[in-house]
Amino acid sequence: MNTSDDNSRTTYTPVAKAIHAITALLVLLNIGWGLHMEHFPGYKHGQPDWNDLLFFHASIGALVFWLTVVRFVWRAKHQPPKEPAAMPAWQKVASKVVHGALYLVLLALPFSGYIHRMAGNHPVSFWGIFNWPMLIDPNEPLRLLTDKIHVALALILIALLVLHLGAVLKHTLIDRDGILKRMF
Repeated sequence: MNTSDDNSRTTYTPVAKAIHAITALLVLLNIGWGLHMEHFPGYKHGQPDWNDLLFFHASIGALVFWLTVVRFVWRAKHQPPKEPAAMPAWQKVASKVVHGALYLVLLALPFSGYIHRMAGNHPVSFWGIFNWPMLIDPNEPLRLLTDKIHVALALILIALLVLHLGAVLKHTLIDRDGILKRMF
C-alpha cells in the first residue's frame, strides 16, 4: 500500500481511478439533469416530471459529496503519482489550483443544494431510502440566496471541467508526456 511518504508509483491506485471515473460520470449526469430541469422548455417547478428529476439530481449530488469525502480520506494515505519531470512549474501549480478548486466545488455544490432545499422546507431524500436531516428552519431569503449560489457553483464547476479536460488534451495531444496514462 502506498502511503503519503511513498510517491514512487507512476499511476493512480485502482481505488483512486474508480472514484475519479464514478465521480466524473455522476457529475456529468447531474450537470445535464440540472440544465434540463432549469432550461428545458415547458418544465415548471413542481411538475411531476420536474420533481422526479430533482429526486435523482439531489441523490446524485449527495453521492458526489460523499465520494469526494472518500477521495480526501483515500488521498491522505495514497499520494498521487508525480507529474512529468519536464512539466513547467507554473503548470504544476495551475494543476494543484484547479484540482483544489474542483474538490472544493464538488463539496460546496451539493451542500448548497441541500441548504437550498431545507430553506424551502423541502425534505431531501436519498434514493427514497431515507431523508437527510432538516438542520435549519424554513428561510425564504436563504432559499433564494442558495439558489443563486448553487447556479453560480454549477457554472464554476463547468468552467473548471473545461480547464481540466483542456489540460488533459494539451498534455495528451501536444506535449505527449504520458500524463493521461496516470489515470488510465
